[in-house]
This record gives sequence, C-alpha cells and structure tokens, in this order.
Amino acid sequence: MARDLAATEAKLLAKDLHHSRVRDAEYIAATEILNAAEGENSNVRREPLAWSGRTARDEQATIDVRFVVTVEEDYGASFGDFGNSAGQATRCYRYLLELFRQTRIEEIDCPPVATPPVPTAVPFPTLPPDARDRLTAVLRTATPDTLAGAVRAAFPEQHITVDTVTHENALVAAVGVPAERECLLLVRTPGGAIELPGYDQIWLEPGEMGCRTGLYVSPPR
Repeated sequence: MARDLAATEAKLLAKDLHHSRVRDAEYIAATEILNAAEGENSNVRREPLAWSGRTARDEQATIDVRFVVTVEEDYGASFGDFGNSAGQATRCYRYLLELFRQTRIEEIDCPPVATPPVPTAVPFPTLPPDARDRLTAVLRTATPDTLAGAVRAAFPEQHITVDTVTHENALVAAVGVPAERECLLLVRTPGGAIELPGYDQIWLEPGEMGCRTGLYVSPPR
C-alpha cells in the first residue's frame, strides 16, 4: 500500500509541474516540491535530491525527488473492510520539465543520500513594488523631449524594458519584464490626467506585441 501511494503521489506531482515561465530547476524544487506534500497528506514526505537546468526555450529542467510514505495499521472500520498492515516505502523519481510541455516522469534508483541538500528560491526578475508610483511621477513632469530618458532613469534595472512615445499630445510609457509577461502601461492625457488603459493580456505572450506603447497607440485587432 505504501509503495502504491508513493507512485500515486509521484504521478500527481508530474501533473502539477507544468511551466509557461522560465524558471531554474532549483527554484521549482524549492517552491513546488520541497515538503509541499506536508499538510496535504501527513503520511507522505517528498524531498528534492538533485536539480539542474531550467525551463527555457530549447532547454530542460531535471529534478530528482524522493517520496517517503508511512502507512499506519488499519483494522478496518466495517464488516468486509480488512484494513491494512503498517508499512513504509521509499521510491525516487526523475522529472523532466520543458517550457509549455507536459512534464515527463521516470522512476530511478534511490541514491544513498541520508540528508538531501536544501534548494533555495532565488527571486526572479519583476517590476518593483512602487513601479506605478515611479512612472506616474515621471509622467507628471516629463515633456515629449525628456520622456524617454526620464523613464529609463526611473527604471535603470537591466531586466526592465522601456518604451515611450508621444501620441496626439498624450505621453505614453510602457515598462515591463518580458519573461514574466509583466507590463505597466500609463498615459498622460493632453489634459494632464494619468490613466491606466486596459489591454488584452494575450498580447504580452511570446511572439505577440509584448510590453509596448502600441498596446495603447495601435492595439492589435
């Protein structure tokens, strides 16, 4: 019973490990695997054993996981329910993750690792929490000639893209993190108001327009 439960938990994890973002294997191990089973099923412990690669285009992340399952003796609650004996099982699996693809899984021999290494989650690039305040402050004082430089100065981080334009006397600025499909688009109208125009999130996906002022000036149709 314990061995069967370990196999079931391993397959369920494979279904959960689907990625549409670039992530290091260690990040996935730390945030989606490490002790994640605790609280969901107190009889199951899963431990990342090794990891390498990342879920980027034409790349693959590989993560080895050990499942330790403990089953307590059950004498059966009713007539005909024979219950089960106590037992424990340890099984190990390798997960192969690719961007936008179903995760593959294969059982492997468990290595003789008593205490596995602990993965850490290095934060991935993102817009700063005060991004809207920064961009709003720039738009309030910028001119068509200073807009581009002022926005870049407000967002000097290399992972952040900047796109600006003057359109029909309105100042338009878009700042984003392409890998995360994250985008902040603000407009200062000719009357001086700061607006947050809406747009279809699908245009931030790879191969689409991305975080550009065109989301406001010439939105896809």
